[in-house]
Amino acid sequence: MDWEHSWRPASPGLETLSQAPPPRLIKTHLPVELLPPSFWRQGCKVLYVSRDPRDVAVSYYHFYRMAPVHPHPGPWPHFLEEFLNGKVSYGSWFTHVKGWWAKAATHPVLCLRYEDMKEAPSQQLNRVLTFLGRTLPSGGATAILAATSFTTMRANPKVNYTALPRTVMDHAVSPFLRKGEVGDWMNLFTVAQAEAFDARYQELMAGVEGPPIPPSPTPGADPVSH
Repeated sequence: MDWEHSWRPASPGLETLSQAPPPRLIKTHLPVELLPPSFWRQGCKVLYVSRDPRDVAVSYYHFYRMAPVHPHPGPWPHFLEEFLNGKVSYGSWFTHVKGWWAKAATHPVLCLRYEDMKEAPSQQLNRVLTFLGRTLPSGGATAILAATSFTTMRANPKVNYTALPRTVMDHAVSPFLRKGEVGDWMNLFTVAQAEAFDARYQELMAGVEGPPIPPSPTPGADPVSH
């Protein structure tokens, strides 16, 4: 692929997938209910990555700011309320994760947490390999971990989207790969916003079995940097 000109006004999408030999890798942000029934009948394996929704909200806010395809997010308090009400692309974070976590009980879905991937990347890579039934040649794991570190990916034009025109992603506003930190939400949330978010989380996620979000330290504390 010509990565320097990889963006096109229209993606070939399904046409490309239909011509690709198996095994195929497909990345999607879709909620579980939008996948076709055939996907589940055929037992397709899924790697589902979730992240602390507070960090998701902050990351999404900056993405909305830099990607003109979205409406302008407005001030942070307004966007946070929109996020909590599911009025963002792909809908509610809460509905999204609950749907996928529930599917993991009946289908081959491996639930990964962004925080665990940052804290112990080797361990999480081994989980993925076991789930996929794959092994790596000597040095393979080291190469994968090096290539997928945030620092490496941020500098890699194949994945940082710097080749896209500013009308699609304006990196002068915010880089696509911005910080990659765990707990960066503490730099933007007020104490009142953090308390309101926690209350909404407890309300919407009551009785849900799945990877919990980390404890809630006081906003303004130093986020964990990796």
